[in-house]
Amino acid sequence: MPVGRMIFERERADLAAIVHLIFSRKNTNVAGGNFSFKTTDESGKEYIIMTPTMMSEAYLGELSAAQILVVEPHTRKIVDGVGSLTREINMHEAVYDANPEIKAVLHAHAPNAMFWATSGLDLPNLTEATQKVKYVPVLPFEPNCSEELAKLVSDYIQTDNVEVPHMLLLNSHGVLINTPGEDGITAIHKALSILDTMEWNADIAYKQTVFQALGLIDGYYSKGVKVGDIEALKNHVPIWNGYVAFDKNAE
Repeated sequence: MPVGRMIFERERADLAAIVHLIFSRKNTNVAGGNFSFKTTDESGKEYIIMTPTMMSEAYLGELSAAQILVVEPHTRKIVDGVGSLTREINMHEAVYDANPEIKAVLHAHAPNAMFWATSGLDLPNLTEATQKVKYVPVLPFEPNCSEELAKLVSDYIQTDNVEVPHMLLLNSHGVLINTPGEDGITAIHKALSILDTMEWNADIAYKQTVFQALGLIDGYYSKGVKVGDIEALKNHVPIWNGYVAFDKNAE
């Protein structure tokens, strides 16, 4: 590292820019959210690049690279960065431990997805751009920042052998997006893309639900195929398009 430069400066600057974008697009709110990704130094030692606590309420999403934290996994030692570690580091670590393929974890309070999470309903996944995340379930409620929530998420990922990338709804709390990648920066950008496109999908799913209630359509439709209906939604039957092939490499 050149003298006078911050460690992981590029990675931290990139995450600071992502925070600003997510906040400006109203894909989280001042109640919070937290984002992280994994990286390694030249010796191969692993670190977590993570947003500090109060990134939204205190700083309104306006963070500098210096405020992004470099964290040592499991010891939770802050190696560099101005600020304190969010209590939800426990959930991020639980996700990384549950599946080593996961390189980025993004938790946000996106409003349209929050509607589904707070309703206790799975999110019908209908748009072409979002099919790579497949089934989007809502998990039972556990308090935010709790060890119970971290264990719930970890157990679900491991027990159900959930493929990546995936998105989970945290009941009354928000969305959790977990992504793979060649490196952490690639993975966090995938997570950002999923957050944005799933917000559009959540609005579309809501409107298709209303249209069914009005009798205008007879189910949820994706790429010209009926993939479920309101009864399936009530019974937590996965609603996504597993019938029409999609390009797994599509962005």
